[in-house]
Amino acid sequence: MALSYSSHKELQGNPVLFEEKNYVRKVILNRPRKLNTLNHEMSAALLKKLKAYEEDPNIKLVILKGNGKAFCAGGDVAAMIQTAISGHWSYPTIFYGRQLRVNYLLATYNKPVVSLIHGIVMGGGAGMAMQTPFRIVTENTVFAMPEAAIGLYPDVGASHFLSRLRGYFGEYLGLTGARLDGREMLACGLATHFVLSKELPELENALENVAGLETSTIRRIVDTYAHKPTIKEDSPCFRYLEHYYPSHIEEILQALVQEKEVNCVADKWLINAINSIKQACPSSLKIFLRSVREGREQRLDQCLIQEHIITGNIFSRRISDDFYEGVRTMFFEKDKKPKWEPSKLELVSKERVDQYFMEIDDEDFQPLRLYFAPRWSKSQPFVMAKARL
Repeated sequence: MALSYSSHKELQGNPVLFEEKNYVRKVILNRPRKLNTLNHEMSAALLKKLKAYEEDPNIKLVILKGNGKAFCAGGDVAAMIQTAISGHWSYPTIFYGRQLRVNYLLATYNKPVVSLIHGIVMGGGAGMAMQTPFRIVTENTVFAMPEAAIGLYPDVGASHFLSRLRGYFGEYLGLTGARLDGREMLACGLATHFVLSKELPELENALENVAGLETSTIRRIVDTYAHKPTIKEDSPCFRYLEHYYPSHIEEILQALVQEKEVNCVADKWLINAINSIKQACPSSLKIFLRSVREGREQRLDQCLIQEHIITGNIFSRRISDDFYEGVRTMFFEKDKKPKWEPSKLELVSKERVDQYFMEIDDEDFQPLRLYFAPRWSKSQPFVMAKARL
């Protein structure tokens, strides 16, 4: 089925569209040819408008969605690398810091936000959507956090929202970059509602024309269109994923390989998990495992500040060129044969991983300032939806 329920056309110079109707404002990511990947201009526009909407007493609801076949496939990493190479390594951190502020603003927003997660949602797109109270998916939704495959790691708040999934499912998603469909997102708690794509326009219209827009009213309207889909029996959502309990990625991989050897016919998810871990950047895997496990005990603001430091260290290339190598091989030359350094998990020492978590002493790097401090006490960012298994 084509993912084209939105009738908007991409407008030159308008990567984000803003629409008004009654007490509702729509924020529409509008780079469909680029799968709505986020760039500097978009993050600036999002932050400015969302703050203005929050301060306007006449606005009662914000709807966030994407134009085309993607909600948002993440940040425009190719553009980030190009600005770093042609300018200065710190340039991408300016965009990245602003995007983290957008995520934090959404998480602490004092008005309801409905995310219509139709189509692809990855990386930075997930970072935004997961911080909203209404996360509506469809039969065409595809979720993934595949950053370790390009020498990065699941960030943009992933250490917070993945760490709060049942058991070790968050570790599984981040270490393997596994894809989930909308049904699985609802089942594991990443989504709050499942709505058929053909019914999304009707749902939008209902939200735009309701007289009262209290959270309870919005929930009642969305519930009217929500379905309770079934998921495949071989979905990893049914697994407790005890393999992801060990403290070291080497032990996790060994446990997966052992299960595959014991079973004559291994589950597809198991084979894919093993292959993905073996192909991913070794340093990225270890960075993520530490980040997501520390994130279990941290507030969202703490997670975002720590991720900003880690990603800054990655952009700086002081420790490794892995991210630049991953983008080169996946986006530019496209040979898909990255040369990671170190090349094996056992060669990535704890001391090396520790370096990524250290403060950056460089006048060109601006620490993340979440200037919404008063919000901390009145917000509970990313409330995992009830698992529906």
